[in-house]
Formats: sequence, C-alpha cells, structure tokens
Amino acid sequence: MPQLNPAPWFMILLFSWLVFLIILPGKILKHSEPNPPQVEPMYTAQKSTWNWPWY
Repeated sequence: MPQLNPAPWFMILLFSWLVFLIILPGKILKHSEPNPPQVEPMYTAQKSTWNWPWY
C-alpha cells in the first residue's frame, strides 16, 4: 500500500511547511501600506431637544 510509505509525501510536507513558516512571512512583512490608517477624531454627538408643543 503506497500511502503507508512516508518517503514520497513526507518531504513534500516538510518543505511546504518550511516555505509557509520561514520564507513567506518575510516576504509578506516587507510590504508596507501606502497610506497608514488615520485615527478618527473623537467627538460627542450634539443632542438637540424638540421644541414641538404636544397637544
């Protein structure tokens, strides 16, 4: 049964995890955002009261 022989797929698994854990994070982290996020100014909402007469 070929699925019990670890020689063909174990090295593929090992090298793919090597790529995912060592090579790709460095390539991804080299990119920078062109426009860093701006913090919105904090403000309180103006509460307006109703001046309508209720009859």
